[in-house]
Parts: sequence; C-alpha cells; structure tokens
Amino acid sequence: MTAAVEFRAVSRHFGSVKAVDGVDLTIAEGAFFAMLGPSGSGKTTCLRLISGFEQPSSGQIRIFGEDVSATPPHLRNVNTVFQDYALFPHMNVRDNVAYGLMVKGMARAARYAKADAMLALVKLDAYGSRKPGQLSGGQRQRVALARALVNEPRVLLLDEPLGALDLKLREAMQDELKSLQRRLGITFVFVTHDQGEALSMADSLAVFNEGRIAQIGTPAQVYAHPRTRFVADFVGSSNVLPPALTRSLGGPAKWSSLRPEALHPDPQGRLTGTVTSLRYLGAGNRVTLSAQGQDIAVLLPTGTEAPKPGQSLTLTFDPSALHVMDDA
Repeated sequence: MTAAVEFRAVSRHFGSVKAVDGVDLTIAEGAFFAMLGPSGSGKTTCLRLISGFEQPSSGQIRIFGEDVSATPPHLRNVNTVFQDYALFPHMNVRDNVAYGLMVKGMARAARYAKADAMLALVKLDAYGSRKPGQLSGGQRQRVALARALVNEPRVLLLDEPLGALDLKLREAMQDELKSLQRRLGITFVFVTHDQGEALSMADSLAVFNEGRIAQIGTPAQVYAHPRTRFVADFVGSSNVLPPALTRSLGGPAKWSSLRPEALHPDPQGRLTGTVTSLRYLGAGNRVTLSAQGQDIAVLLPTGTEAPKPGQSLTLTFDPSALHVMDDA
C-alpha cells in the first residue's frame, strides 16, 4: 500500500534555527496520525510542510507516492483545519462550506448540494443560514471541518483544532472527530501538544523534540515503552528513575520508566519512602514520596486508604512495569 505521506530526510531551517532536522516519517493511508510535542518541537512546521505553506530546506516530501516538495498548496490534495477556524464572518454557514467549491468554479446548485450533504455529516444541517458569530465554539469547529472535507481531500491536516474549546466540549469533539475519520476512511494528520488527545484519538503517533522525532508507535507502545527520558516524561506521567535506583529495584543500571499507576502499597515491597504530598484527583489520590533522594509519584484509586504527609510508605510493582530506556 502506498503511504499517504512520506518524509525522506526532511529539514526546514530558519537561519540558524533548525525547526525540522532530518525527519524520516511514513504515515499510512487511512490512518489517524498524531504529531505530539511541546511548543517549538517541530510538529506544526511538519504540518505546514505537508500542506505546502512551508518548503523544505532539504529532503523530499511525498503524498501518495508523488514528490510534492516544490508543489504549491492549492495543487496538493490536502486541506487544513486551523485552531482559529478562519471562517468568513460575513458569510452564512452554507456559503462558508461551499466557498472552496465556488473558487473551483462548481455550479451553484451542485456546490450547495455538496455543502448541505457535508453539513448533515457533521450534524449541522439545520444551521446553514446562520452566521459563524451565531454559533458555539464546537459548532464553528464543525463548520471548519465541513469546509475542509467538502473538497474531498485525501489527507486532512488538523492544527490543534480543539485548543480553543473548554474541557467537556473538547472531550466530546475528540469522540466525534475519531468517529468521522472512521466513517470517511481518509487520512487525518493531527497536531497537538495535549498528550491525552493524542493517546485517545490516534492510531499511531510521533513524539517530537527539538526538531526531531523522539519516538513513533501506537499510543500503547509509546506510553508503555518510552524510548527516552524525554518521551517518558512528556507522554503521560512517569517516574523516570536513575540507574542506581533502577538497579536497587531489580533492573539493570540504566535509566528506566515506572508509571505511577503501576505502584501499589505493600509492606513486603522493594521501594520505601516518606510521603511528602497528597493531591485528591476525584478518581484517586496522587501521592508523592521521597525515596533514595528521588521524588516518586503514586496513583492510588479512590477507596484506598490515603497516607498522610510524613508517613512511611512501602510500595511494590509488577517487574514488567519497570521499563528500561535507550538513552544513557
């Protein structure tokens, strides 16, 4: 199967700044692929390189096997949904969705029929006559999606499109986006700095750091088996343990990752420390203790007796939960 998007040793430099530095990447056709990383890690620049809004300083970008490194944006079979949606405030919803088709010269009746069908797909068929200012944030986001999808792109690029929404609405839109992608079967490339979004929505993801990809894999692979200290610390929450502490817990003298939810109180356990803080999270308590000069986080489910600051606590874990990482 031809890859939907492929980067071959792609770099993008702005003067002395290496925004993207020798990235190799393959995104499968029909995948929901996430690019995850902190601000300035290179993920958004990669998205702009796919769209054509940036050109590579070196390397090659291919979309469905075609080299598009020098192809302008309007000639690429991709569309982008931005964080601010970029809707035309003076146009109603129907005209916003149909705008790209109008620019392509499609007849009025045909483009309105396609726009109405796309609005029905995103559950806004009753809102075509409204202006963007009369819609909620979630509704405007759906209009932006419909406008991008009506052009039938083979790849849809999403640049942190949920960032402006409140928590409840963002979670609801995560489910809707994933459901929409499954129904349409097209490739979604989603940029986010939110680890929860990437883990819950993506089929596979790339973690970016300083212009390079630190790790690629499924969400489960990246979460359970981080390759580096950066990935362990950035994706979810993890105890990153130095070599001496790893060895005392039965592992080799290397850096390792141990997730807070893998630890459990047990008087016969191997790890003992003093509780320094306790935070109630609703579904559980996050306990921090000091052990062998290291802060250790533990996630105890609701119903488990919560320790008090200053109390000694001994913990155990399944040996398979101690993941040794690649970096020195």
